[in-house]
Formats: sequence, C-alpha cells, structure tokens
Amino acid sequence: MRVLIACEFSGTVRRAFRSLGHDAWSCDILPADDGSEHHYQDDIRNVLGRGKPWNEPSWDLMIAHPPCTYLTNSGVTWLHRDPTRWQKLDEAAEFFKTLLDAPIPRIAIENPIMHKYAKERIGGVKQSQVIQPWMFGHTESKATCLWLKNLPTLKETKNVKKDMLKLPDSERQRLHWLPPSADRWKLRSTTYSGIADAMAQQWGKLL
Repeated sequence: MRVLIACEFSGTVRRAFRSLGHDAWSCDILPADDGSEHHYQDDIRNVLGRGKPWNEPSWDLMIAHPPCTYLTNSGVTWLHRDPTRWQKLDEAAEFFKTLLDAPIPRIAIENPIMHKYAKERIGGVKQSQVIQPWMFGHTESKATCLWLKNLPTLKETKNVKKDMLKLPDSERQRLHWLPPSADRWKLRSTTYSGIADAMAQQWGKLL
C-alpha cells in the first residue's frame, strides 16, 4: 500500500507502516526528526497528487495531522481575546478541508476535539470516532478525534484505563503538564506509538 503521512515530522506513523512492508512517506515543512529519506520536506499541498516513483499512481491512503492551534476546543477562549485569530482560524479550517477533500481513496485526519466555530468552517463534518491513548496501551488521557473516509474505525488494542486511573493527574495528562520548552509543541503533537501501530496493523490490511 502507498501511504502518505501528512504533517508528520516525527516519523512515528511512517515507521509503523514501513515496518509492515508498506511504501509509506511522511511530509512536513520541517525535516524528519529521524533523518529518513522517506520524507518530503514540503507543503503537503504540493505532494497530494504525487506518487513515488513519479510514474506510478498516487496514494492509496493518507493519514493527516493538520495543525490544531486555531481549531481545538481548548483554545476557543483566545478567539474572543485576540481578533487576529479569526483569520488564522479560517486559514486552518480551509487547510483541514483541503486534506479532507484530497483525491485519495482512503483518508484519516487526526485532531483534538474542535470548537463550534471550527466545526462550522469545515462544513459541519462530524468526526467518525474519538480515541484515547489508554485504548492502545498508553497510561495517558488525551481525547483525539478521527475523521475517516472509506476506513473502518480503529479498534482498541490494549485497554489500560484501570491502570491509568491509579496514576496521579501529572502522569495521566503528561503532555498537558510538560514544562515550557522549545520542543514542548513537538512533544505534544507526536502520535502515540500504540495508536500508530494500530493504524498500520488494521488499515494496512485493506488492500
């Protein structure tokens, strides 16, 4: 299967698919953290119509992680404090829709829970499911929405919610409590390996 991982610099999802023999490529405006040659450092909009090698058909599956800063429910209050964020919201929603409407037969888009203004701007398209890291072996809580096109919902692989609930809040919501740093945003945006493995194992069998 030819797989495009949009807006990924960590390589977590790309590596999960490639480990199962798929022709997976990541793309981000940043270079790949792992230095992989299977990465496009480019705007994803310039890559959507490509395959690799170039004379073959395009992608079978895209998994996208568009920036959520202006879409997520946790940041909605800032819209009413900073008027300049409304234009950025419009741009973020347009980018989200570009990915959702991409000419690829199977698509999954990942984002946190959206606020109502973002939902309006993407046309009211509701997420297909909401997953948590503890459904895939991680003792952490972070609600993540998936918008799916021609893909089944992900099935949980290792539910560790009971173990997670025994932990202090600082560990259950580790990413929320990360101290300020230059890499904080990168750590918060990296896909959990258990979720990446589930995507590769379950969606990689469709072709």
